[in-house]
Amino acid sequence: MDYKETLNLPQTDFPMRGNLPNREPETIEKWQQIKLNDKIEAAGEGRPNFTLHDGPPYANGNIHIGHALNKILKDIVIKSKRMQGFYTPYVPGWDCHGLPIELKVDQELGKKKREMTKSEIRKECRLYAEKWINIQSKEFQRLGIFGDWEHPYLTMTTDYEAATARELARFAERGGMYKGKKPVHWCPSCVTALAEAEVEYDDHTSPSIFVKFPFADELPEELSELKGKNLSFVIWTTTPWTIPANLGVCLHPELPYVAVETGDDVLVLAEGLYEQVLKDLEIEDFKVLATFQAPIFEKKNCKHPLFERNSLLVLGDHVTLEAGTGCVHTAPGHGQDDYIVGLNYGLEIYNPVNDYGRYRDDVEFFAGLNVQKDANDAVNAKLDEVGALLRSDKVSHSYPHCWRCKKPIIFRATEQWFISMEANDLRQKSLQHINDVQWIPHWGRDRIYNMIENRPDWCISRQRTWGVPITAFSCNKCGEAFADGKVMHHVADLFEEGGSDIWFEKEVKELVPAGTVCPKCGHDELQKEMDILDVWFDSGVSHAAVVEKRDNLQTPADMYLEGSDQHRGWFHSSLLASVGTRDTAPYKAVLTHGFVLDEKGRPMSKSVGNVVAPEKVINKFGAEILRLWVATQDYRNDTRVGDHILQQVSEAYRRIRNTARYILGNLSDFDPATDRVAVSEMQEIDRWAVSRLEDLVERVEKSYDSYEFHVLYHAVHNFCSVDMSSFYLDILKDRLYTAKSDSPERRSAQTAMYMIIDSLTRIIAPVLTFTADEIWWQIPGEREESVHLASFPRFESKLRDTELEDRYKKLIAIRSDVTKALEQARSQKVIGHSLDARVSLAAEAGEIKDLIDQYRDQLATLFIVSQAEVVDKLGADAYKGEEVEGLTIAVAKAEGEKCERCWNYATTVGEDDQHPTVCDKCRAALG
Repeated sequence: MDYKETLNLPQTDFPMRGNLPNREPETIEKWQQIKLNDKIEAAGEGRPNFTLHDGPPYANGNIHIGHALNKILKDIVIKSKRMQGFYTPYVPGWDCHGLPIELKVDQELGKKKREMTKSEIRKECRLYAEKWINIQSKEFQRLGIFGDWEHPYLTMTTDYEAATARELARFAERGGMYKGKKPVHWCPSCVTALAEAEVEYDDHTSPSIFVKFPFADELPEELSELKGKNLSFVIWTTTPWTIPANLGVCLHPELPYVAVETGDDVLVLAEGLYEQVLKDLEIEDFKVLATFQAPIFEKKNCKHPLFERNSLLVLGDHVTLEAGTGCVHTAPGHGQDDYIVGLNYGLEIYNPVNDYGRYRDDVEFFAGLNVQKDANDAVNAKLDEVGALLRSDKVSHSYPHCWRCKKPIIFRATEQWFISMEANDLRQKSLQHINDVQWIPHWGRDRIYNMIENRPDWCISRQRTWGVPITAFSCNKCGEAFADGKVMHHVADLFEEGGSDIWFEKEVKELVPAGTVCPKCGHDELQKEMDILDVWFDSGVSHAAVVEKRDNLQTPADMYLEGSDQHRGWFHSSLLASVGTRDTAPYKAVLTHGFVLDEKGRPMSKSVGNVVAPEKVINKFGAEILRLWVATQDYRNDTRVGDHILQQVSEAYRRIRNTARYILGNLSDFDPATDRVAVSEMQEIDRWAVSRLEDLVERVEKSYDSYEFHVLYHAVHNFCSVDMSSFYLDILKDRLYTAKSDSPERRSAQTAMYMIIDSLTRIIAPVLTFTADEIWWQIPGEREESVHLASFPRFESKLRDTELEDRYKKLIAIRSDVTKALEQARSQKVIGHSLDARVSLAAEAGEIKDLIDQYRDQLATLFIVSQAEVVDKLGADAYKGEEVEGLTIAVAKAEGEKCERCWNYATTVGEDDQHPTVCDKCRAALG
């Protein structure tokens, strides 16, 4: 008789190998066939709403690994909330306007662009954005991201552009929008102003110079002893090119200053810095002639070192003792602090630099020089020539660069449109609302708070073509620029019908209501503003353009989830846009993740060659491995990825998959409707497995609630690897394979495994989106068409038995020591397989002795040996337990003959003439 035919061996169509790159597209196809998205939408009816509002990625280029991390995190949140009983509509979006697209289109058009109208160029930009939206949409869906991909929001659609124009009109109505000349971040390469969020900081080498500004006024009475001396105020700067724009020297109103004689010169320096400065200047012979407070010099004059004009001595709190001389070079047209001080003292907001970063033609000595190339050396040479340059060095420091072209930028005063941080108390209201939001992780609150607290007014105008126009006007007669809320709302209505392109196609009279005139002089000859809006304003009003407009979303959104750089980007602009028009935050919670680095912790760069492209990962490993990688990471910090890490994640995935496959294989003849055993009637080890499952369910629930997916991953992986594969499922094999197929003991094990695979599949579904359904479709019994239509398992405390778990924790420790003793016996050729063994255990009187006595009949099953016994004492050569103190173990060859069916050794083999080669246990199973 072939006894193998009598065994209940595993049978399943669930393949061992994931073959994910090929199988995942088939799963996506099946989802489409069963109209899964429609069914998820219908199932959400009547449930509480959870709105995660998508921060729009830029519609330019293939998705990168940071996109994958972001979208997968969002998908895990949305799917987990859905399985917790929420309705979770997800509307993906794209940021479509702005410089990156315009520059790409410029490159593609080349010289042809010169002959095209703005409207024609904008149409090309629109086509370019549409192309990449279609590509990225497919790439995101390939990652298993669920959402309303048929109806995304795009910042370039007519309804969105109209909403953007309306939000701008609301700012104008509230008096929060104005045009003014202020220093802004300016990129000479891209020829436009930049927002704070469009500036990146990188190392840069700059000149470092000390310059004398000769005092050119009457000395204060308090310093009469300095009469006849060559008194100069010494400034330090890393931007020599701004010296031609200098109009003042700023001192701190409360810091003490000293006049230090150094040969023919008397130099004015802050008392707290003069020793360091003189050391830097290599001046050893000096004498302090006087100490004084700065206000005695207020509004007196120095002579500009290069030009026939004065530089006013002014006071400002921004002067510090952190670096420099305590006397700050002040160019109101080239710095925020300089600008504010300049306003206080009535200084001109003077900017001698044109849009392309060159000095204007009227700048003596330096006309036409590029301020980022030739100007610094030229200015230094001239200062040296006139005897004003005390020292010139180089310094490496963090310096602002353009986010798009990556080149250094400048501060430059230009006429721009701004949103005031003080009008309508926007700054203070925003700071208050920050405290109403849940920040995950908590430090996000301090980060955005400090940024809002210290930021300048929001420069919203850009000198480019591709974007929503600023719907303001200027008067041809008096030059007044004005933003009239009523007129702007009228234009927004026109945008709703024809899009914002009409701004560049129609005449003023066709865009404004009849009777619109200049509010200052009453003239009706008006000119359109030709600047476009900052793209951060575009995306920042998405709460109004999308969340408030779509019936299935709720406002404020429950969550915004983006990278930590968005504290100064989308989180920031969205907060200002919402508080500025609605006096409320647009979100209840903000979750942030770090950046993705390579395996060595380096930023990814094409030039370094360490870029990990999602497409390559998917083709090699499958999207599921990327999804599991996301769950392995504590995303609150920067994360790392590379082939080695992904290989490790693949191994972890394989363990989870193999656990599922083993269980499914042993449920092939199990019908949960008729074969289930009540938990109370299960065998004890099966009840232990169910208790461990409930522990997992409880921990996973907490992990999803706290968005700690790495904790969830470790819990699931540990459950599959340690509780299941290494212990429970290993022990079950004998019972599952050799017991009578419908016996109570086998049905007990199958019921436990059914409960485990059912719950485990639900638990992993938000992360292992593809595999969960692949498993779900193989689980026996009636169930939903997809696991994504199911709910999470509910924690049932009555199934949790902590006393039983504590006993098994000790038994597992004993088993670990027995396994080591078996290994030793195997190496000594005492046994081959563990079933060849007879194990003897001894322990001193106490807890362990009581435990092994209690379980003496089950020890052989637990250890997967043929026989086990408990004795009072073992010889000196017995193996001594490492994990369990006082335990000793002896391993010998098992007694009896090997059963042909179960492979256990038993003295009962040969007792039955009908089945002479099998043991009594197997004979009973054969009936």
